[in-house]
Amino acid sequence: MPEPLSLAVLGCGSRGRTYAKIAASFGDRYRIVAAADPVAVRREAVAALGDSVAVFDSAETLFAAGKLADVLVIATQDSQHFDHVMQALEAGYDVLLEKPAAESLERCEAIDRRARELGRRVALCFVLRYTPFYSTVKQVLDSGRLGRVISMRSHEGVEPFHQAHSFVRGHWRSSRGSTPMIVAKCSHDADLICWLGGSAAASISSYGDRSWFRGENAPEGAPARCSDGCPVAEDCLYDAHRYLGDKRRWLGMVMDGADEADDDTVLGFLRTSPWGRCVYRCDNDVVDHQVIACELENGITVTHTMTAFDYGRAIEIYGTKASLKGGLPYHEAGAPELWLRDHEHGTIEPVEIHKPADEGYAGHGGGDHGIVDALDRLFQGPDALPPGLDGLAGHRLAFLSETSRLNQCPAHPGEGTR
Repeated sequence: MPEPLSLAVLGCGSRGRTYAKIAASFGDRYRIVAAADPVAVRREAVAALGDSVAVFDSAETLFAAGKLADVLVIATQDSQHFDHVMQALEAGYDVLLEKPAAESLERCEAIDRRARELGRRVALCFVLRYTPFYSTVKQVLDSGRLGRVISMRSHEGVEPFHQAHSFVRGHWRSSRGSTPMIVAKCSHDADLICWLGGSAAASISSYGDRSWFRGENAPEGAPARCSDGCPVAEDCLYDAHRYLGDKRRWLGMVMDGADEADDDTVLGFLRTSPWGRCVYRCDNDVVDHQVIACELENGITVTHTMTAFDYGRAIEIYGTKASLKGGLPYHEAGAPELWLRDHEHGTIEPVEIHKPADEGYAGHGGGDHGIVDALDRLFQGPDALPPGLDGLAGHRLAFLSETSRLNQCPAHPGEGTR
């Protein structure tokens, strides 16, 4: 039996804890040896998943201890990724890095160069690759059933309250403090475009704006905070008091001890934290809708739509022999989750998606479980990733989409970002 892959976790918030919990569920395949986070309750939650786990209160103290594991899981805030991954590479770690890799394309490319120079692997947490749904889409493409792929269309509905929680009130509300919306949220989709299309992008055009979450759209009399007596609270989709009810699960991602907190404690949090603010009176600057049109190097044309005002992902792939369509919107409308139309015979058939029965399926459609299941294959053995930043092509597509949107003209790799 091979030795367990040892893991250290830097950043023990929602994502870091999720990966650590799943790794611990695999028994002897993985061994958690270190946890680092400035918040004690977070690092202790990860430390409890292993035996004799070393704990650190900062990235600095973790790196000062030298290389402690085969792989460092970095799940810190976006603006910290670059410094943390570069230190990890110098310390000798292979890295599982939360997306986005860094806050600019230039820094993503710098990570790739340094990883190649040192012979290290950096895998981004593009968990959708590892879902049963997108794994099946890839298998259909690789089988040749579609013939030559000519074009693709993808769609992501962020969902209005999710947009408000993460991209209006939350950590990713400003591109100045993190990354543009098309990177922060749609880097998954950009990665899927390049991964499924089998090619990097050659030319990109993009348009979008922040049209709804603005001060001029606030209801008359709406205060700065929902707790300050909003006259339209009962009818507002974004009322922060929903965190006490049907949106309670979102609190666990931003409020320590949310699962055990009583309503008075939650109300106190909402009165003082960003998540209690009126969504029309925040300091957000990222878009709430954006479209991309691009041509890949292999000639495939692709369009992608991101909108705050829908829910779920969908994809359509058009080949010379057949087309493949699927995603949550189709499934909710009563169609098969994934289906294929044969051009010659005009037949439509559902494509079976094999879904695991265990609890791990829930996270990101099974992707959280799937990527942890793949860690030893990504970093060990003959099929391990080559040195460098895996997923760079998708990041390049996403960052250049923002360049195109800002400059109102097509963007091409090699031209840099603004």
